[in-house]
Amino acid sequence: MDRVKSSMQQVPNPIPKVLSRRTGGANSLEAEKENFERSQAVSINKAINTQEVAVKEKHARTCILGTHHEKGAHTFWLAVNRLPLSSNAVLCWKFCHVFHKLLRDGHPNVIKDSMRHKADLNDMSRMWGHLSEGYGKLCSIYLKLLITKMEFHIKNPRFPGNLQMSNRQLDEAGENDVNNFFQLTVEMFDYLECELNLFLGVFSSLDMSRSVSVTAAGQCRLAPLIQVILDSSHLYDYTVKLLFKLHSCLPADTLQGHRDRFQEQFKKLKSLFYRSSNLQYFKRLIQIPQLPENPPNFLRASALSEHISPVVVIPVESSSPESEHVVETEDLVDTDIPPLPSVVDSKFDDFFGTSAATDPFNFSQNGMRKDEKDRLIEQLTAELQALKEELESFRLESGRLCQALRGRVNELEAELAEQTHLKQQALGESEFLRVELDDLRRVKEDTEKEQRSLSEIERKAQANEQRYTKLKEKYTELVQSHADLLRKNAEVTRQMTVARAAQDEVDNVKKEMQDKLKAAQDSTKQQEKAQLEQLQALQAELMSSRTELETLKSTVTSSQQSSEQLNTQLSALEAEKAGLLETVSQKEAELAGLGVELERVQSSLTNERESGVKAAEALQNQLNEKESREQALESELGSLRWAALQAALEEAGRIVQDSLNQLEDPAHISCTSSADYLVSRCQVALDCVERLQSARDGFVSDNTDVSGLVRAVSQFAHLVGDVIVQGSATSHMVPVEQADALADNVKACGAEAMALLCQLKEQKSMGTADCSRLTSALDTVMALGEKLRPRGLELQQGELGDLVEQEMSATSAAVESAAARIEEMLNKSRAVDTGIKMEVNERILASCTDLMQAIKVLVLSSKDLQRDIVESGRGAASMKEFYAKNSRWTEGLISASKAVGWGATMLVDAADQVVQGKGKFEELMVCSHEIAASTAQLVAASKVKADKGSTNLSRLQQASKGVTQATAGVVASTKSGKSQIEDTDTMDFSAMTLTQIKRQEMDAQVLVLELETRLQKERERLGELRKKHYKLAGVAEGWGGEDEGTG
Repeated sequence: MDRVKSSMQQVPNPIPKVLSRRTGGANSLEAEKENFERSQAVSINKAINTQEVAVKEKHARTCILGTHHEKGAHTFWLAVNRLPLSSNAVLCWKFCHVFHKLLRDGHPNVIKDSMRHKADLNDMSRMWGHLSEGYGKLCSIYLKLLITKMEFHIKNPRFPGNLQMSNRQLDEAGENDVNNFFQLTVEMFDYLECELNLFLGVFSSLDMSRSVSVTAAGQCRLAPLIQVILDSSHLYDYTVKLLFKLHSCLPADTLQGHRDRFQEQFKKLKSLFYRSSNLQYFKRLIQIPQLPENPPNFLRASALSEHISPVVVIPVESSSPESEHVVETEDLVDTDIPPLPSVVDSKFDDFFGTSAATDPFNFSQNGMRKDEKDRLIEQLTAELQALKEELESFRLESGRLCQALRGRVNELEAELAEQTHLKQQALGESEFLRVELDDLRRVKEDTEKEQRSLSEIERKAQANEQRYTKLKEKYTELVQSHADLLRKNAEVTRQMTVARAAQDEVDNVKKEMQDKLKAAQDSTKQQEKAQLEQLQALQAELMSSRTELETLKSTVTSSQQSSEQLNTQLSALEAEKAGLLETVSQKEAELAGLGVELERVQSSLTNERESGVKAAEALQNQLNEKESREQALESELGSLRWAALQAALEEAGRIVQDSLNQLEDPAHISCTSSADYLVSRCQVALDCVERLQSARDGFVSDNTDVSGLVRAVSQFAHLVGDVIVQGSATSHMVPVEQADALADNVKACGAEAMALLCQLKEQKSMGTADCSRLTSALDTVMALGEKLRPRGLELQQGELGDLVEQEMSATSAAVESAAARIEEMLNKSRAVDTGIKMEVNERILASCTDLMQAIKVLVLSSKDLQRDIVESGRGAASMKEFYAKNSRWTEGLISASKAVGWGATMLVDAADQVVQGKGKFEELMVCSHEIAASTAQLVAASKVKADKGSTNLSRLQQASKGVTQATAGVVASTKSGKSQIEDTDTMDFSAMTLTQIKRQEMDAQVLVLELETRLQKERERLGELRKKHYKLAGVAEGWGGEDEGTG
């Protein structure tokens, strides 16, 4: 019991009254509950106190078991709400530590019960955040971490408090939805960021040049980091697994921000784990894992198998932090602080204006009686006196603490002086032993007997040196303890300063209370005058009301007399009415007998007549309704048919217009197609035009059937749009003159299709709509496609071999011509341009020249390699026969050579436009990439039949690397020139208001989202176009057939 009492006195507040106030006649359950709450309160008050030592593990464990016992944290918060967390930073720091343990290891309902106090924790965090150093700043960071942890577990209830989950549970947490995994990764990044901030805050507040981990103050700050290490290891592991999962579902560019943020947190976490593992305090309590040297490579899916989950091990035999060898202070200073009465606490809040509803000076409108005002004044005076007494007790307690600390400092200084004296004696003895050792060493040279005695003395000297080392270590510990006492003395001095400030503040409050009391008395006098005036006004109103009442009484009396006279006249009239009623009844009886017969005859006649009329009317109404309904349905059906046809025509127009718009899109330049596919689509489109004309004629003759015309229009729009797109894509693979002619005819075909659709929209012009112009346009496109179809399969053996030589020579000539044109453009640019523009043009044209030279070397190497293939005797007596036998490989070689020559021509044209200021830098970069792809195709086609050890093959591969590097140089110089030439608008927001800035921010966010969506769609479209190009190129070159013999 004495130990319980002494531990209870360590906290500046008693056990909450609501826990200790119980009735004497409670049953066994109530007694058990009372004992449980009392034991919990004792453990909480022992764990959370003002002493700057680490929280004892046994008290924290009792609190954790208590949450599992009551399945919640109600008792914990009931006790914590009584603690002055806002006035003592050490108390708040230890509360955060215990609360963190409860969130991790306590009952799952602890998180739900604690969310009610989220607003209080937020306010406390902001309050401690005003301090820039010490425990105040650490408390602010720790509270933010705890709030983030609660919000994370509320949003993700599948995660337990200790964050221990299997891989299957982690997959279930995302519900197999990539959006959920994306959001969960962001929340884990925020969570881990708060953990790292607390890590860095604690380390920055400690003096790492000294052994702070063996001191009580250092352990108090380092103890919560064990929970942070446990959380951080799991968060790091889950983040790595989620990022690998996201990279398997999303493009790498989309997750660039995630990778950058992970890289930053990885470096911080690795550094903090390394620094923590070197601290003596952690070595016995926890085994901290070491992260790998480099972060995981998320762009390589197989790297997930190399990932090792970090495991934090807490040894079973490890004791709690309080058993660490520290400088005990419990027996040095009695830190008991008398508890504050709850009434004084609540009134203290009232004085400082925390609740406007309890303001004693908020008088009601009707005033206040004098005795109530006197009672309130007496109450305030009593409370002020209680505050004075409490302040005096605080002052006395502070003085007692200062005296105790001074006495302890004097004792330690005396002990330090004694140890210093012992050190001097040890140093003198050590010096004496060294001199004696020297003498013995000299004697050793004389005789062997002296040498044996010298070895004995040396052993003694070693023992003395060990003793000296131990004394030196003891002296170091004493110096450290002296430094700690000096820091504690400074803390006490600071507390005294705070107490003096509190005294000044109480004096100011006293003056304010006196001023408010005078103001209240003045207002009371004014209210009494106002009430007297109101009383006089009410008396005057009462007199007037009495006069009106007497007048009303006289009026009522006269009304009663007149009502009696009216009642007499009414009785006479009622008697006369009764006589008249009897006469009328007799006459009515006579008429009733005569009318019965007449009514019988008339009723039979009327019934027959009415039945005939009703039947005729019903038949006529039904006939009219049927005719009107048929007319309405017919008109509605006609309008619906025309509306459906109009909608189909509108949609067809949009499809054709979208195809025409794609021709102007710069991204469409990279799309290619084959002439064979274009011819096939033109033939299908011509057949569809004939079907459209037939369906139009049928609808004009009989407009009751519109389905055939709607189907024909829909198919017509898609086929014509396909012809337009494929025609433009085919123009990208042919020479410039033919490409321009094909593009113009495709656009003319689209214009004719739009004109035909416009004629079909009007009822007047539908019958006269002419499809002949569109048919002729499609024939023209088809004829151009026929001219562009590959002729390799139709050539003779001799012609195929000659064609290879011609195409290779044409490619070399195209490359040399392109290099000459680039040199000419460079000379013109030097003569016309100046400054930055000339510098950019020279750099771009120089890189283009390097690319042309590299392509030229590649073409020559390809020729040499082909010559080696033929001369090596692989089943052919001559070059032409060899090319003819391997016709498909030869056609691939011809196609690659054409692509290289066309790419060089397009690059020169794009560079010319850029130098003149008319083109786009993006077109130049696209042409560079296209040349790189074409040269790669040429290399692949050249080396497919070559020997692996051929020298010309190695030269060709080296030339291919040179083309790749030159292409990268063109792209780099283009990007650099673009950044130098393009003007960047200066972001000047100085003249904008807050509302305007917020509006601009929202607009910018909307634009970013739109551009990201458009970028994603364009990337998907580019991928589909490349697949289609690959498929069409395979059809054009005869891929997919049986493999040719290479014999």
